[in-house]
Amino acid sequence: MMNSPYQAPAGRGDPAVELVAGERQHLINLSYRLLGSLAEAEDAVQETYIRWYAMSPDQRAGIEAPGAWLTKVASRICLDMLGSARARRERYVGDWVPEPLPDRRGWMSGRPGDTALDPADRVSLDESISMAFLVVLESMTPPERVAFILHDVFGYPFAEIARIVGRNPGACRQLASSARRRLGNATEQSPAGDQARLVTEFRRAWEVHDIAALIDLLDPNATLTTDGGGRVQSALRPIEGPDKIARFLIGIQDRTGRRLTFTERDVNGQPGLLTYLDGDIDTVFAFDLRDGRITHLWGVRNPDKLHAWRGVHRRATRSSRNGQGSVPNQP
Repeated sequence: MMNSPYQAPAGRGDPAVELVAGERQHLINLSYRLLGSLAEAEDAVQETYIRWYAMSPDQRAGIEAPGAWLTKVASRICLDMLGSARARRERYVGDWVPEPLPDRRGWMSGRPGDTALDPADRVSLDESISMAFLVVLESMTPPERVAFILHDVFGYPFAEIARIVGRNPGACRQLASSARRRLGNATEQSPAGDQARLVTEFRRAWEVHDIAALIDLLDPNATLTTDGGGRVQSALRPIEGPDKIARFLIGIQDRTGRRLTFTERDVNGQPGLLTYLDGDIDTVFAFDLRDGRITHLWGVRNPDKLHAWRGVHRRATRSSRNGQGSVPNQP
């Protein structure tokens, strides 16, 4: 993986350069949905631009639709990365959960030390970015994932997708259909108000160690999946059942001996929860909510996936100290 963003040649005011640079938002949106990792998506987009600028000016001038060319190359790069990622994730310590994204109040790159990104680099937040959606995408084969995302999310025709995945249009149509069956009802969401209310009630019950209230908010078949990546302690297998989940969560503070505090923040465009130990961000929780109950929780603890959230915390803390606002439920 690359260590620093690739910089395109200077060309302010050059319509051709600006046209190509203007595709970055689309390419980041596409690549994140294909890879489930903002850091990997940035690498894919950087490699796409490297290949564009590696061509001679005459070669670039001969491409009638630069945006289509960039999309095709980025998709192929992602397809290759998905193949190697599947092998890496088989060796991953514990469960691999997609990298969570912060809301628009405090966006930073997924790379440590980066300053805030231009709004054009933000990933658009919609139902195809929810954690439940991304988790199901992980169960698909790379060709299924590419065919489905390009067609169903971005509206590309199967004839174009066929040239990317190396299959005929009919086969790509079947790939997308298979992907839809895997998704099932993963795109169905409870009303935003209901989601926020449930997360608030969940936080309050956790804060006061009310096991009965936590259990009541969880679906009878609820599951908690945590991702520490071998970097920090986490459950290596999903925890199933309301009672086990509630007791596991309540026991976190007892196991660490440190003060646990909470902040409600949107995670991947939906109400989520951040936990802090002694003021340092510890876990980002995303929820899947159905019929007034929490059916699945994902707790991302791997520090490599929390760089953006540390930036959110730092800026929120500075704003609070400067009298510009406060962060709810934080020390």
